[in-house]
This record gives sequence, C-alpha cells and structure tokens, in this order.
Amino acid sequence: MRRQEKNKPRIIFGIDPGSIVCGYGIIKTVQSPGSIPRHIGINSNTDTVYVASGRIMLPSKQPLNVRLKELYSNLTDIIREYSPHEVAIEKVFFAKSIKAALVLGQARGAALVAAASSGLPVYEYSALEVKKAVVGYGRAEKHQVQSMISKILNLKTKLSADSADALALALCHLNTMRILK
Repeated sequence: MRRQEKNKPRIIFGIDPGSIVCGYGIIKTVQSPGSIPRHIGINSNTDTVYVASGRIMLPSKQPLNVRLKELYSNLTDIIREYSPHEVAIEKVFFAKSIKAALVLGQARGAALVAAASSGLPVYEYSALEVKKAVVGYGRAEKHQVQSMISKILNLKTKLSADSADALALALCHLNTMRILK
C-alpha cells in the first residue's frame, strides 16, 4: 500500500462491477499549498477533478471464465495507465436471483484481484451508502445519481449509468476518507 502524503494529489478508482458491463470512474484531488481541504458537495467541488470514466463491455456469448479474464485484464490496464492510490468498489447486494448474485460476486472477485495484484487498498461501499453520500438520499434513482455526478464534477457530457455509479463510488470514498481524517 502506498502511504498518501499531505497535499499530494490523490487518485481514486471507482469500480461498478458486472459480468457483462463494468463501469469505472477515476477522480483526482487537487489542493493548492496552504488551502483548507473542502468537502465535496453541491456548492464546493473545486478540489476534485474528473479524470476518466467508461464501461468495459464484455462479450455476453463468451463463457464466464473468459469474461472474467478479460475484465481482470482491462482493469489492470486502467490501473497501469492512471496509477490510482486506492480503489472503491460496490459491496455485494441481493440480486434478483441466486445465479445473478453468484455471477456478480465472481465479477467483483476479478476486480478485487486486479486491485490486490497492483498493491492497491480496496474500500467497499453499499449502493445505499453511495447514493446517500452523493445524492443525499439512499433510495435515489439511477438518473438522479447521473445528474448529481455531472453537477459535482462539472461534466458537460452525459454519463452512462455504469460510469456514473463508478464515479459515485469514488466520490463516496473520498467523502468518507475526509470525514475519517
């Protein structure tokens, strides 16, 4: 694990795992010397910068083991490219079926191994925690999360739901770490 120095940029990699579509989002903190750290909120987001986001699309017709390998490979490539300091990933939740829960758990496993293989600390947050941290309401709908992420990060282009969820995870983690310091 890398120890984070004060006033150094901090890069956070958010992952919204999936076995067909995996969203990712990367944010960076920027603090000028002597500034007072600001908490992310509707009216103060000047120290958090959008870096990248996207979706890893996995071939649904391929066997699960092939998709998991491809997911792992894509995530490690993103980690190499952006050199994040920490990873935020969604906790396991109850899926529509046992099979769906198992497959999602395996996709989470591939993401966890990608982070661990790179020596990154991993932090897990429930969907309820993420929505509450970003929207202020734990039962917010996907479009509300997308809208709030665009406002917080001052984005002009529309995000996919998967990318917005991954960025929301990264922002939730950043807020949580600021509160705990």
